[in-house]
Amino acid sequence: MDALLLAAGLGTRLQPLTGVLPKCLMPIHGRPLLGLWLEMLKRGGTEKVFINLHYLAPLVREYVTGSPYNSMVEFLDEPTLCGTAGTLNKFRNRFTSRDMLLAHADNLTMFDVAAFRQTYEGRPAHAALTMMTFDTDAPETCGMVTLDTQNIVIKFVEKPKESTGTLANGAVYLMRLPEILKIMDQGQAVTDFSTEVLPHFIGRMNSFHNDIYHRDIGNIAALSSAQLEIDDLGAAADLINSVNSYWDGSENRQDQYQQFKKLLEKLSVTKPVMSRLLQP
Repeated sequence: MDALLLAAGLGTRLQPLTGVLPKCLMPIHGRPLLGLWLEMLKRGGTEKVFINLHYLAPLVREYVTGSPYNSMVEFLDEPTLCGTAGTLNKFRNRFTSRDMLLAHADNLTMFDVAAFRQTYEGRPAHAALTMMTFDTDAPETCGMVTLDTQNIVIKFVEKPKESTGTLANGAVYLMRLPEILKIMDQGQAVTDFSTEVLPHFIGRMNSFHNDIYHRDIGNIAALSSAQLEIDDLGAAADLINSVNSYWDGSENRQDQYQQFKKLLEKLSVTKPVMSRLLQP
């Protein structure tokens, strides 16, 4: 099984911090978010991970090539952003595995990759993919999910205006790739996975519930909250301790450290949060 981590976004809601680091390298207790993803996937038995590059691509490339995960990563350069489905389509000839894990790697999520694979492998014969779900306290910002008694997704509403419960799409999927690509061959160009691909699979995808941790860290308040929320989470401590801090002793990293610290001070980020973001 291969994995595709979507990591090319601009991270505009995280400005001015994303003027220094791309969203996928945002520090979580000092550890780059992308490093946590790669460590988690490695532990789950994933051998090949594709990462798309666009915004601040040299920084992402530099981090990965100097990390313990370099041998398992292949980069997909996007001079122009393709969209979450467009990336799958554009680079389809680079993927050799029939089964693919697709994830928005700018979310902070912690889950049992092996258990996710088990759920996918045990899905009903008619199901082409498995969606990871989580419980949210902000349904208006998420894709909200309704399941039947067999954990099959029977309704999916993106950012609903009215309450539809608390079960949300975690934007992590395991899929039978050839069936997904068929949708992209049916007519006009498809760019967005959640709004243009998922609707074709209502009733044909099962779910895996992440009851450990999941948060979109897309703004400064959410990034700050995440630093404190994972303090007492055993799974987080184990993962964080296995990934090196981004703030190593190199000159470039220390320059970034100082820039990042000054921005945190200007943003009046609290000392407990700042200490975790800058943790060595």
